[in-house]
Amino acid sequence: MQELNATWTALKLGGFTVVPLSLLAVIALAIMLEKAFIYWKFARLSHDLLNLVETYGFAWADLEKILSGLDDRHYYKRFFEVVISNRHHPSWWTESRAADEAQLIETSLGRRLWVLETIVTAAPLLGLVGTVIGMMRAFQIIGGEGVVNPTAVTGGVAEALIATVVGLVIALVALFGFNYFSRLQSQTMDEMERLGTRLIDHIRLDQEESGHEAA
Repeated sequence: MQELNATWTALKLGGFTVVPLSLLAVIALAIMLEKAFIYWKFARLSHDLLNLVETYGFAWADLEKILSGLDDRHYYKRFFEVVISNRHHPSWWTESRAADEAQLIETSLGRRLWVLETIVTAAPLLGLVGTVIGMMRAFQIIGGEGVVNPTAVTGGVAEALIATVVGLVIALVALFGFNYFSRLQSQTMDEMERLGTRLIDHIRLDQEESGHEAA
């Protein structure tokens, strides 16, 4: 409890720039929590689904059965269903539709990541503003009173240092979050592209077998 009180007192010494910095911290935390939930709920690839798609000559009915148990907002379900619904068309057509859906999914996964990237830059700059204001107050006290008031000067310096530290901490957290979720997005899209290739290969196999039967 004493540590919380000490932290609150320190933040109050940071001046008015702590308010926008706190807002940036809340926004960054909210975005990272949202991304974590989305990837956990709608972008996880189950072992059953992965093993089935990796199986040579799997039955489309088995794939549809697994997909039916997923949420309609699940990204892999969206992607696979586009391929399934177009599998009777030429493979180039199916690839085109799958690429369009993958682009939409990538855009959805990357939504609001730009905000984290902005916070990485904005938070240190706001902290720097607090630093400059705090030092200006300290110098005003020195120049205005003629005699140095140690307590007042220390308060101005504290405001400067606290604003700087808070801005840097927020920027570091946002940077780690941005890099982590950007990498996770890239890995998800790479895996989706790889599995999409498996499905297209299966479609080509089906079309070749149909051609042999017709001949």
